[in-house]
Amino acid sequence: MLYTGARWQLAELSPDVEIPMQLAHLPLGFSFAASLLGILLAHEFGHYFAARIRRVPASPPYFLPMPFSPFGTWGAVIAMPARITSRRALLEIGAAGPLAGLVVAIPLLIYGLRLSPVKPMVPGSLLEGQCLLYLLLKRLVVGPIPEGHDVFLHPIAFAGWAGLFVTMINLLPHGQLDGGHIAYALLGPRQDRVGRWVRWATLPVFLYNLLTQLWALRRSGFSGDALATAASNSTFWLVWFGILTLMMRLGGPEHPPTDPGEELGPARTAVAVLCLLLFLALFMPSPLVLS
Repeated sequence: MLYTGARWQLAELSPDVEIPMQLAHLPLGFSFAASLLGILLAHEFGHYFAARIRRVPASPPYFLPMPFSPFGTWGAVIAMPARITSRRALLEIGAAGPLAGLVVAIPLLIYGLRLSPVKPMVPGSLLEGQCLLYLLLKRLVVGPIPEGHDVFLHPIAFAGWAGLFVTMINLLPHGQLDGGHIAYALLGPRQDRVGRWVRWATLPVFLYNLLTQLWALRRSGFSGDALATAASNSTFWLVWFGILTLMMRLGGPEHPPTDPGEELGPARTAVAVLCLLLFLALFMPSPLVLS
């Protein structure tokens, strides 16, 4: 993550310079790496402490490094060997992670946006995806942005945006993801049908991405490199269709059942609905877009 943050920073400062691996450049990535690590730690320890309170066995967080990904990591996970049979525990453990992560991500994003300049966009450059919550925070912190301009994210703001993005993925109401646990606690076995619809819905979102990326190329030209970039930016939801399919094959098409006689109660039901509304507020149809 330190290397990834340094790579983004160096590319911003010196776009024509090859990205070196020298240790001297690694401090450039510290603010990004520390911010994103804080968000991921808060998310996973939210799950961990909720599991401990509910006396559900859980491991400490395991981080998943991926040096050449956009964030330098695939996030983190905790292992829970025992099946959660309580609806209330399932909701509390599933919701604690995303909510704890957002408690850290949103202030970091606000602070980072205050450090981020507004500059003219260069046709054909990559821009971060937009969601309702991100658009609202940009409007509140930066104010109106002139036509043809956008915010160029400070590393702390980029980490905060990454926190929103990772939370959105975790809140997908499918299978063993946090959103799948929350939705099953709220809906019971009906969630299995919802999860199947969510998996298939990733395909039209992929097609939407592909068409919008190709449409954006009309300004910068249909060169080979531009077409390759547009294709790679479009595959995110296609990849997630494959991941969700693999999860379904490995874990079974249905969520493990919970105690059908246990009621959530009004407060926990409100938390479950809030988490599903947060998913809508965080949903990014296009994680990366061409300007």
